[in-house]
Amino acid sequence: MTRFQNRARLGSALLLSGLLFALPPNPAQAVEPPGPAIGSYLAGRFAQHQDDWTAAALYMAQALAADPGDLALLRRTFLLKLGEGKIDSALELAQRVLQSDSDPQMALALLAADGLASGRLGDAEALAARIPADGLGKFIGPLTKAWLAQARGQTDNALAALEPLAAIGGFAALHNLHAALILDLAGRADQAAARYASVTESAAPLRVVQIVGNFMERAGRVAEARKLYETFRAGAADSLLVEPAVDALGGGATTARTVRDARDGLAEAMFDLASALHHENADETALLFGRLALHLRADLPLARLMIGDIMTARDHHEEALAEYGFLTQNPILGWSARLRAADSLARLDRADEAIASLTALTAEHPERTDALIRLGDLQRFAKRYAEAAESYSAALTRMAPPDERQWPLLYARAMAYEKIGRWPETEADLKAALAVKPDEPSLLNHLGYSWIERGENLTVAKGMVERAVALRPRDGYIMDSLGWALFSLGDFNGAVDKLERAVEMKPLDPTINDHLGDAYWRVGRRNEARFQWTRALRIADEDDQKDAIQAKLDKGLPDNAHAATVKR
Repeated sequence: MTRFQNRARLGSALLLSGLLFALPPNPAQAVEPPGPAIGSYLAGRFAQHQDDWTAAALYMAQALAADPGDLALLRRTFLLKLGEGKIDSALELAQRVLQSDSDPQMALALLAADGLASGRLGDAEALAARIPADGLGKFIGPLTKAWLAQARGQTDNALAALEPLAAIGGFAALHNLHAALILDLAGRADQAAARYASVTESAAPLRVVQIVGNFMERAGRVAEARKLYETFRAGAADSLLVEPAVDALGGGATTARTVRDARDGLAEAMFDLASALHHENADETALLFGRLALHLRADLPLARLMIGDIMTARDHHEEALAEYGFLTQNPILGWSARLRAADSLARLDRADEAIASLTALTAEHPERTDALIRLGDLQRFAKRYAEAAESYSAALTRMAPPDERQWPLLYARAMAYEKIGRWPETEADLKAALAVKPDEPSLLNHLGYSWIERGENLTVAKGMVERAVALRPRDGYIMDSLGWALFSLGDFNGAVDKLERAVEMKPLDPTINDHLGDAYWRVGRRNEARFQWTRALRIADEDDQKDAIQAKLDKGLPDNAHAATVKR
């Protein structure tokens, strides 16, 4: 919910909280425990450095069992267990953290939330009273205390507890949202309506639209709800996010509350914090708050989706699939979850399953292109180029007449055609893409380079690549294309200059190193040429490229012709 946070202030809060540094990846940052704990501790640190929280939690728990008095181990193991979603273990460890940690913010947050979830309001209130007023406590404390007060039906006390949020610059919207939710639950509809209006006066995120639209529907303000949903749909990347709500309007069914009680309210608060942290790329801490939200309310779909996305970003695709799996039947997020799940399957080398899933999705919504484009991308990366071209073609037929949005799809189909030797179609797609996006450097470079490789339109191709370099001067691949254009036109000294710069930008690209070797050979720098070819041979992946480079190492370049090259 990016409207709700002042990012600089939230970043400062993160630094003060210490949570981002509670799990340092650098072994030099922590003191090793003594005796039998050290082996498990080091294994846990390594697992954490590899971003494997499951293994890290296991090893740290073993180390803690061997050295139960070590506070750093205790805190680390607690946070790992919470991040892993092992709530029972995290609750037990949180109780131990409270006994020795002077600033146990996350432990207090978890235990207070659990107290609310378990109906132990007195315990929860005592714990919330201990949350410090600095770091993330500035946000956790007011939200937790407010919802605990509302759990007792003390609405005015709840609003007063929430008030410190309003004093933090940039957090008025978060304050107003939760004040509105509290007033709504208390039956003070007019006051709630005013607060809700303040958080939707400009662009609002999906969850806010869901909450406020739900209030409007329950209040019989169907036209206002429709306007809110339509405004969101007009600016959203995916209309499916609100279509179920729009379709249900006026259907006569009783609208259930989105936030049913104080427990749901605190779950929303923890999700709001998680979402803000996620938008700031503070995913380790976002994950902790996401787990808190789900402990309070397991049926919070956006929290599930966020955790799945965090797992995906960390390359934990099995865990991501588990989270996305909860959402496959969700009428709002099911489509997005299934697309993401297909991506995770592909990353797990389960390409056939991913392709089958995407193929099914393409049939479900014949008006959409996202599943088809993903299917084409997956087929292309799986080297099923003819199938990829077919998928891209099908996506293009579903799109509007050619406009700027089509160029990436035309470019992707051109690359698929190129791989199966269909040059006329490749050239046509590149030209069509340039017609709608004439100053796109990657298109200028690709068509220009292709013409250079084919010995066609060399002067025009050189001009196109020069334009691409002017637009993107730090791109090593484009600089290589310009160098190769000069080489192809016989300007070997100019080629050396550009290709040396390209190698500086992309030192591990075999084709660029190979090209520089060719240019060195042509200007008489034979030893340097052999050095570049040897380097290119060492880092090349494709057999045909290796064979061509080895031939040059054996015989050099012929005196009367340019050496054969291999395309990237």
